[in-house]
Amino acid sequence: MGLPPLPDAAVTLGATAPAWRDALRLAGGALVASGAATDAYTDAMIGMVEEHGPYIVISPGLAFAHARPGPAVLHDGLSVVTLETPVAFGHPHNDPVRVVLGLAVAGVGSHLESIGEIANLFNDPTVTGRIAAATTADEVRTIMGVSA
Repeated sequence: MGLPPLPDAAVTLGATAPAWRDALRLAGGALVASGAATDAYTDAMIGMVEEHGPYIVISPGLAFAHARPGPAVLHDGLSVVTLETPVAFGHPHNDPVRVVLGLAVAGVGSHLESIGEIANLFNDPTVTGRIAAATTADEVRTIMGVSA
């Protein structure tokens, strides 16, 4: 299957977020801007962290925001937000976060596959820093190996 495409509308570089909820609103807003999800999906991503804690901070500097498949997902989508100033999510080891990925997946089977592919991508510890330093959407796509 591969990762969903990453259109320009789904990439926000050098953003400012005063707190983690704002960072997730940026990632969710990028999914909405690209047509992958509705605002309700952004609320669901925030709700997952409120309910389960900062488990989405999967490695140093990287948050991987997602929620369950449902009617708020219009089609599979990926978003990338880099933050000018890192934000704390409350994770004991991986804070602060500089890169927030948003993932919206329409089906349960592809949901797990996409999560696995993203985990594999970030097994390389240099990827988060390279994305954080990217200055264009094309550069982010090249690093992640995804299409527009």
